[in-house]
Amino acid sequence: MERSELVELLSPGGLRLLDSLPPYESAADVVRVVSDLRKAGHSPDLVTAVLGQSRLRAKAVPKFGEFAGRMLFTDAGLEQATRLQVAALHAGRFVGGGLNRVADLGCGIGGDAMALAAMDLTVTAVDADEVTATVASYNLAPFENASVLHSAAEDVDLAGFDAAWLDPARRTAGHANTKRLTRPEDYSPHLDFVFGLSERMPIGVKLGPGHDRDLIPAAAEAQWVSVDGKLVEMGLWFGALARPGIRRAALVLGRTGTHELTAPGDSVDAPVGVLGDYLYEPDGAVIRARLIGDLARSLDAQMLSDAIAYLTSQTLQRTPFATAFRVLELLPVDEKKLRLALQERRIGTLEIKKRGVDVDPATLRTRLKLKGPESGTLILTRAAGQRVALLVERVAPLH
Repeated sequence: MERSELVELLSPGGLRLLDSLPPYESAADVVRVVSDLRKAGHSPDLVTAVLGQSRLRAKAVPKFGEFAGRMLFTDAGLEQATRLQVAALHAGRFVGGGLNRVADLGCGIGGDAMALAAMDLTVTAVDADEVTATVASYNLAPFENASVLHSAAEDVDLAGFDAAWLDPARRTAGHANTKRLTRPEDYSPHLDFVFGLSERMPIGVKLGPGHDRDLIPAAAEAQWVSVDGKLVEMGLWFGALARPGIRRAALVLGRTGTHELTAPGDSVDAPVGVLGDYLYEPDGAVIRARLIGDLARSLDAQMLSDAIAYLTSQTLQRTPFATAFRVLELLPVDEKKLRLALQERRIGTLEIKKRGVDVDPATLRTRLKLKGPESGTLILTRAAGQRVALLVERVAPLH
């Protein structure tokens, strides 16, 4: 969204027009809506702005629920924004630490600042981009205890603040068509500034879940978070925001609620065992936190092979920290024999999962020439170092 579009959008007529639009359903409807709006005499800039916001509001529902329909967004801001349920957990850390005045440095569209303000904390949300700061101002307008500052994070006077929250920009500059930054040294604010700030005050930092673990400061509590099976972030917590004795945590949010594994450090892997009747695929948060060994011991399970994130056991124990599979058959690894085995079982729809083997599931699925009314799940991996092909079925998850 360009500045000119934002000016049009924030006019009283622009906001009324946006709120009057029917819910965005598909790009196919856009041509008709554009025609209707232009016939009504609205300017091209305003039509572009309101339709863009209508699309983003629909896209934002998984992150912000019913609040999405009352917010403004940029493409890049929505991409990096924290899900509201996760932002609420972030805010709870500050409340639990007795930290009342918080600087949100790099606030983006203001998602985390909204959660902080909703918990009656005094929040100053800061963003270096003028358009993004203006969008955050709109989203935070309902909160009297929140204000927005257009400034670089490094230039903010933090005297009088109890703590800070930082979500460094991990995408190229701009509001749309941005690309993910792969080098931490390109983040804004720079991680040297971020981690240096942790020596002055309690801070929380949101980073991508694949962030280099070697760059995690020793003083930080690192918590990986997954939502409905999707790994969404790694949070680093310092000072009063870090929990005593915890340096690694895997937080899993799903339909059964909120569950967490914690430890003082990376856990030692469990021993490699013989393939049992059940296979477990740990949640991504557990894998990234390197708590697979602790999970294995809690399930009375063993590793299927060294350095591969599959566990196995003879008996089933349901857990929110892993997907369980019942092992049905050990199939041939040879591709030709595997194709014949699947044809014999009349499997025409096949989910292929793999770890520890160099296989492209999509390419393999095409070469297998699947036919038939049955469906199945195939796991290609290693057991005790040897390649295996396992026909499995998912165990119904916890309710």
